[in-house]
Amino acid sequence: MIAALLAGCASGPQTAGPDASSATPSAPPSAAPPTGVLPGPLTHPKTRWVPVDWAELPGFSDDAVHEAWGALMANCQRPNAAIAPLCAPLRRLAIATDAEQRVFLMEHLQPYRVESPAGQAEGLLTSYYEPVFDAARQPSATHRVPLYGLPAGWVRGRQGFTRQQLETLPEAQATLRGREIAWMADPVDALMLHIQGSGRLRITEADGRQQTVRLAFAGTNEQPYRSVQAWLSSQGVSPISRWPEDVKAWAQNNPHRVQQMLWANPRYVFFREESLADVDMAFGPRGAQGVPLTAGRSIAVDREAIPYGTPVWLQSIGPTAQLQRLVVAQDTGSAIVGAVRADYFAGTGEEAGRFAARMKQPLRLWALWPRGMDPTGASVRR
Repeated sequence: MIAALLAGCASGPQTAGPDASSATPSAPPSAAPPTGVLPGPLTHPKTRWVPVDWAELPGFSDDAVHEAWGALMANCQRPNAAIAPLCAPLRRLAIATDAEQRVFLMEHLQPYRVESPAGQAEGLLTSYYEPVFDAARQPSATHRVPLYGLPAGWVRGRQGFTRQQLETLPEAQATLRGREIAWMADPVDALMLHIQGSGRLRITEADGRQQTVRLAFAGTNEQPYRSVQAWLSSQGVSPISRWPEDVKAWAQNNPHRVQQMLWANPRYVFFREESLADVDMAFGPRGAQGVPLTAGRSIAVDREAIPYGTPVWLQSIGPTAQLQRLVVAQDTGSAIVGAVRADYFAGTGEEAGRFAARMKQPLRLWALWPRGMDPTGASVRR
């Protein structure tokens, strides 16, 4: 039933369902949530959405909803068909109180518990972040690790040369010639940038000037991702408890094997450089939805289970964090697969990186979908 609905997750605004562009909260902040007969469940090969009352969402009354409002409004840069009608009232409520914003959500959205097709409601939460590294515009004795833009002849979806081939075969290296963006000193730092998919560089230009730029994800060689930690474990290395500190320590003690470690992961990421204006400094990189990510309020999901732009209630209780909060599905990742699976955007810099490295704990999700939308009759297109 939800297949047609999910197909519109990457589309621009459509005219589907009731027009809520002029909607405003019609009840005072103390009003009770809407009552009535719940809609039926929504099913899809990868997920099952089960309608629930707002009372099922743990901690909903305690969340600082205004902190997520920026992420909700970011959706309106590229909204899906169901969210688009809510954009005007979302903007008007940007300066409203938490209570008013909460009432609006309860009046206009219906919570659905996200489950696997088999009914499993618990999954896994991990985290990612935007790293910050030093780099140089020109290679030198200290900066010898290049970061590249898309290679010549690159085609999305077509498998290209592996990491090892890109670094050893003349015909593979020829596709990258002249496409160097910057050069880094530490190959493990470059690997981290590849794993995260984007980051910021403090670049020293050829004339000595320094500037901070963003490297955004441009594409990959479409090779499978292989975990460096898993490779180290297969080599008898003690479990990696601190990432990347333990990997860097191993690399320093085993310099002759660093290249072998890197080549164990055939996937290679290509970047594009973006200017980082002061107004952008507080925001993360653009996710797969095409909108800037918000630290602590954006998540990556399997887009075949949850459409981009969907508000989501997230609960994850574990040793790293106690999270019960409103987030928005705005990104994806090659390892983020399944119904109850999310990657939590922790923010930018070292502190966010330490948080992301520790995060691996149970997860529950509730999709918040606009009321009155007919998932079987909505006019959506890919």
